[in-house]
Amino acid sequence: QVQLAESGGGSVQAGGSLRLSCVAPESIDYTNSMSWFRQAPGREREGVAAIYRLYGRTYYADFAQGRFTISQDKAKNTMYLQMNNLTPEDTAMYYCAADLLPGVLWSRRDAYHYWGRGTQVTVSS
Repeated sequence: QVQLAESGGGSVQAGGSLRLSCVAPESIDYTNSMSWFRQAPGREREGVAAIYRLYGRTYYADFAQGRFTISQDKAKNTMYLQMNNLTPEDTAMYYCAADLLPGVLWSRRDAYHYWGRGTQVTVSS
């Protein structure tokens, strides 16, 4: 079973920053897209941002636009999520996903082949 590996979560105060990382094993050294999702207690998993690996095109959820930045290092098979100006509403488990089904909107959580186990982000006021 291919598994993605997230890291970088933690506890910060409001206004702080965190940088999440997601490493994909070499067995999937090329996938069409990688994305970040998050899930807060009692809420559905929602898309945060996506990056299309070939040309580096990026997409963001409205709440992430201007505060979060998704990026990639193809040589390391690694995707990043830089999160700035965090608020308590950003508290959630953050997951990375890879290999989106062709022609499907990036934010559809049922459309990815591979997932990680998540990294917890907690923002206190």
